[in-house]
Amino acid sequence: MTGGQTTIVAGIEIPSTDPLFLAVVLGVHIPLGIACVAIGAIAILSPKRRGSHSRFGSIYFWCLLALSASATFLSIIRWDENYHLFILGAWSLACAWLGRTALQHHWRHWVRVHIAGMGLSYILMLVAFYVDNGKQLPVWKDLPHFTYWLIPLVVGIPFVVRALLWPPLARERS
Repeated sequence: MTGGQTTIVAGIEIPSTDPLFLAVVLGVHIPLGIACVAIGAIAILSPKRRGSHSRFGSIYFWCLLALSASATFLSIIRWDENYHLFILGAWSLACAWLGRTALQHHWRHWVRVHIAGMGLSYILMLVAFYVDNGKQLPVWKDLPHFTYWLIPLVVGIPFVVRALLWPPLARERS
């Protein structure tokens, strides 16, 4: 699609010169990605009760839905280069949907399903970011490509497991 042409913005190479692609990347996708990372972190670190955790968790979900929509659009435009990012985004959204639905409908073991779904959603979103941008980031650019997939999983999954096993967070409510 791009014929090898790129655009450099703030030292980051964007693999296109297409104005529509750049508008979606710069005007929608990047701001939504930053919002998801920040708002998701606030939800993760908030006390687990109604209030800030619920509010920021909902905002995270809706921002992730919009981020997934923009990722889908960008992937369709450059399918051969981005299909793996589409798959990661779809899995991230599916995990968030599962976690949110378990909470809303109070499924059996809903607390654990919620923690696992939302936690994996956040991790997969970060994997997609690093897989796409790691080659241009300080420190990351010196690492082998497989570590862009591995590091977020190796760092994130123990936190999810800890949350699942830590009694105050995972205790089933009656």
